[in-house]
Amino acid sequence: MTEARLRTFVALADTGSVREAARRLYVTESAVSASVAALGRDLGVPLVRRVGRGVALTEAGTVYAAYARRVLGLLDQGRAAARGAADPGRGTLRLAAVTTAADQVLPGLLAGFRGRWPGVELALEVGPSRRVWGSLGAHEADLVLAGRPPAGAAATVLARRPNELVVVAAPELAAGFAEAVTPWVMREPGSGTRVTAEAYLAERGVDPPSLVLGSNGAVVAGAAAGLGVALVSRDAVGAELAAGRLVVVDAPGMPLDRPWHAVCGPEPTPTTLLFVRHLLDAPGWTAPEGTPPENR
Repeated sequence: MTEARLRTFVALADTGSVREAARRLYVTESAVSASVAALGRDLGVPLVRRVGRGVALTEAGTVYAAYARRVLGLLDQGRAAARGAADPGRGTLRLAAVTTAADQVLPGLLAGFRGRWPGVELALEVGPSRRVWGSLGAHEADLVLAGRPPAGAAATVLARRPNELVVVAAPELAAGFAEAVTPWVMREPGSGTRVTAEAYLAERGVDPPSLVLGSNGAVVAGAAAGLGVALVSRDAVGAELAAGRLVVVDAPGMPLDRPWHAVCGPEPTPTTLLFVRHLLDAPGWTAPEGTPPENR
C-alpha cells in the first residue's frame, strides 16, 4: 500500500476515468488499472467495478477514497511542516480560498508575501465554501481564506478582516426594487454567499424568481446587466459602484457583517504562521482575542 498507489486511486476517484487519471499522473492507463487492482488486493475488497466501458467506485471504494485523501493530505502537510521547521522562509504553503477572497483579497497579499519571502513554494486552490473547507478537513490545505468555519470543523481562526455583504443592482432595477418580486442572480450550489442569500430570503418569507450563474464574476456582471439583484461582498463590486454600473439597494436588514477568516487546522506549519504574520501586518486584519502569541 504505497503512496503512489494511493495517489493513483485518488486520481481515479476524482476523475472517474482511468484515462483521465492516467493523463493527470502522466502514466499509462494500464499502470493506473494495475495500481488500483493491487491496492484492492492489499485491502481485500474491490474498490472499483465495471460500468459499461468505464469504471466506478464500489461502496468500499467511495469510503476508502475519503480516507486516502486525508492520508495523502497529512503526508503533504508533514513534508511542509518539516521543511518549514528547518526554514519557514523556504517551506511550502497550500492556500485555499473562496472565489471572492481569491479575486479581491489575496492578490495584493500574495504579491507582498512573495516579495518578502520569495523562497516559499505557494499553491492556491479556489472554489466554493464547501470545497475549500473540505480541503482543510482532508489536510489538503494549510490555510483557508473564507467566511466563518462550518460548525464542528477542526479549525483554528488565526486572523479576521471585516467584510460587508450588500444587495446590489443596476440603477434602473434598484429604483423599483420589491423584495418579493424583483429577480435575484445567485451563485452556484456550495457557495457560502448562495446559502446566505437563501437564508435571508427565507427569513423574509419571500420567494422571488432567481437565476443561477456559475461564478462570482458572472453574478456581478449579470447584476450590472439588469438580470436581477445580487448579494455580494462589497469588496467584489468597488469598481462597479464607483463607476455607477451598480448601486447598493436599500434592502431590509442589509448590509450583513460577514468577516473574512484565515483558518488553519489544529497544528499550523511554521510557514503558515509566517503568512499569518504577514496578514496581520496588512490593513484591516486582526488576530482574534485569545490567540496564542506563537500563532500570531
